[in-house]
Amino acid sequence: MNVPSPTATPAFEITASRQFTPWLAEQHLSLVFTTYQAGKIFFIGLNPTTGQFSVFQRTFERCMGLCVNGNSLYMSSLYQLWRFENSLEPGQVYDGYDGLYVPQMSYITGDLDIHDVAVASSPVTSQNNQPIFINTLFSCLATVSFTHSFVPLWQPPFISKLAAEDRCHLNGLAMVEGKPKYVTSVSQSDVADGWRDKRHNGGCVMDIDNNEIIVSGLSMPHSPRWHQDKLWLLNSGTGEFGTVDLKTGTFEPVAFCPGYGRGLAMNGNYAIVGLSKPRHNKTFQGLNLDEKLNQKQAEPRCGLAIIDLRSGDVVHSLRIEGIIEELYDVAIIPEMRRPMAIGLKSDEIRRMVSIGIRESSPDR
Repeated sequence: MNVPSPTATPAFEITASRQFTPWLAEQHLSLVFTTYQAGKIFFIGLNPTTGQFSVFQRTFERCMGLCVNGNSLYMSSLYQLWRFENSLEPGQVYDGYDGLYVPQMSYITGDLDIHDVAVASSPVTSQNNQPIFINTLFSCLATVSFTHSFVPLWQPPFISKLAAEDRCHLNGLAMVEGKPKYVTSVSQSDVADGWRDKRHNGGCVMDIDNNEIIVSGLSMPHSPRWHQDKLWLLNSGTGEFGTVDLKTGTFEPVAFCPGYGRGLAMNGNYAIVGLSKPRHNKTFQGLNLDEKLNQKQAEPRCGLAIIDLRSGDVVHSLRIEGIIEELYDVAIIPEMRRPMAIGLKSDEIRRMVSIGIRESSPDR
């Protein structure tokens, strides 16, 4: 289907595979993904009137990391970390949408190049339900602050100093039982932009708890996720999606993705993988992904690939053509058919007023 852009930009096209819409219905979920290239957040669901898949978009500058936590949706942007809240109660509908995400809070972080975002349901410092994120510019795991840009929580053992130099391109975060556990990095470099020289085989996975590197020799790994008692990730430079054998310290490919993989969400026996077309610059050129695509006589794609974890097959897909060529993150919104969000550039946000429940006093 053709999706009109609200601004005067060239059109783009989103096309779903034949069984994508029935799969969304069967899974009782909707999807949300970001593209920092175009500064868009997209919500993918089902239109109850037509039965077709629904696409809703909003514009935020350089939107990247996503996290859905209950009624909250977190998203990183150019210099902010946003928290949206779904203002609808179960069974309520707004303009045909059963999810209405309203921006409620923004932490001003500065341009930290925030990548993966999560919420710690187990205390990492002294707070529960604490937003945490990969601070790629400063090569550390961090959290928000009411008085500063960020508070560092952890840094790789090979990083000697917190500096705004993107030394190793720390990018991915996997949570286990509500706490940060594993991170991915493109290299183990300790100099400014050192990761750019290690794109082919300098990538690694680290265990935060013991500061150990558990897998090395990866090519630009991204999006580690803990699911079904396994650690999954995207070895983006080779186009592979797979698991990490924690005993042997090896990466085991499960499926080849026809694009640069970035953004991963898991649901039951399925993985939802974000795909991008590699940029024509030194960062993405010459990767093993190019050779594999040539061998398979395939062109790189932008969109989403749904992979069956039992077979490794790409069973459904969403393809994006036109001006959007890169995605960053993808997340699942469970038990919601058709979500939308309120933006900041229209009068709609002025009229979006809701009343919270007053807490009773202890003596009443």
